[in-house]
Amino acid sequence: MQYIDNTIFLILLIAGFGLFFKSLKEIYRNIKLGKEIHRTDRKSERWATMARVALGQSKMVKRPIAGILHIFVYLGFVIINIELIEIIIDGLFGTHRFLQGILGNSFYAIFTSVLEVLALLVLVAVTVFFIRRNFYGVKRLTMKELFGWPKRDANWILIIEFALMVAFLTMNGADYYSDSNRFAGNFPISQHLVPFFQNFSLETLHIIEKSAWWFHFVGVLFFMNYLYYSKHLHIILAFPNTWFSNLEKKGKFNNLDSVTKEIKLMMDPNADPYAAPAATEAEAPSKFGAEDVFDLNQVQLMNAYSCTECGRCTAVCPANITGKKLSPRLIMMKTRDRLEEVGKNINKNGKFVDDGKKLVNDYITKEELWACTTCNACVEACPVLIDPLSIIFEMRRFLVMEQSAAPQELNLMMTNVENNAAPWQYNQADRLNWAKDN
Repeated sequence: MQYIDNTIFLILLIAGFGLFFKSLKEIYRNIKLGKEIHRTDRKSERWATMARVALGQSKMVKRPIAGILHIFVYLGFVIINIELIEIIIDGLFGTHRFLQGILGNSFYAIFTSVLEVLALLVLVAVTVFFIRRNFYGVKRLTMKELFGWPKRDANWILIIEFALMVAFLTMNGADYYSDSNRFAGNFPISQHLVPFFQNFSLETLHIIEKSAWWFHFVGVLFFMNYLYYSKHLHIILAFPNTWFSNLEKKGKFNNLDSVTKEIKLMMDPNADPYAAPAATEAEAPSKFGAEDVFDLNQVQLMNAYSCTECGRCTAVCPANITGKKLSPRLIMMKTRDRLEEVGKNINKNGKFVDDGKKLVNDYITKEELWACTTCNACVEACPVLIDPLSIIFEMRRFLVMEQSAAPQELNLMMTNVENNAAPWQYNQADRLNWAKDN
């Protein structure tokens, strides 16, 4: 019977991790559909940023209550699953609490006590989050863009986390009462939360402990593979996302080298416009800006997968606050939806077959793009350093430089700059008239 359990455990373990790495491989392939971008400079600063923001949760605590509760969930859930190592060893070799023999009774008691306290904090935090998300009426968590799957996804994650922690404490409580002398003092939470175990027979306690053990193990595998379909990919991607984040000053836009070269050429009276370009000079890109996900860079696509849909970006967006259609969160969600659609297209056909859709217009409207004030509030607010503005900017660049589809006010201003060297509609000779009476 023991060997049957070990065999079933091994099959589930291989299947669970196999599917998980298959999903990660697909996500990696989808991200690689974007353009290459070189973000490997200033390594020490990047490591520090990742440690501070992804590991240290520094931006989460700007909203103290939600931030601290999130740390409980994040820290508790990650550390508690260290026990997964013990579960894997016990499941493969038929041992029971393998780490006790390695750590010794005293250290193992401290280890399990810490895990139990963290499990209780996770239970409290996810309960508060569930109530807050569904009954408290936080505006950014009840917006129309979260109706349907996004809301169900967030709730399912909270329910799964709650169930896993209950299973963990049930497993410990049943184990404590089935062998109290061996594990006395190890389980400060479960031994008090489940006193009804005292009246159960030893055989029943073993069944409860083993059932909770299996539930916790299968639940972790399920949660791990559910991440692919969930916004909670940020559990994994927050770390590379913060490492590859833009370290330049916010508001500094990238210039196209080919355009810069042309402008300098136009402004240089000694330049030969017919001279052959040097080999090192930048060539004009095949397309200006971004029309579809293929035109975005790989970090921007990783941003889309890393979005937590928390809505902090949208909550501070002045365009959204004043009733305009733009929502930075929705920009990231739509980018991810389009990227997922492209990925499914590739899975089905072996390569991408044109489906007649584009990110611009089919997913994100011009109205949304031009509502943006480029204030960078969304970038500043994001707890994992996602940059919605860079995506908006690239799509605007496409509209202006490829389709000449800027709003009338901008077209007029650009025409004036071209003809009058100023954004106003008057002759260049009159540019300084405003200063005559000063």
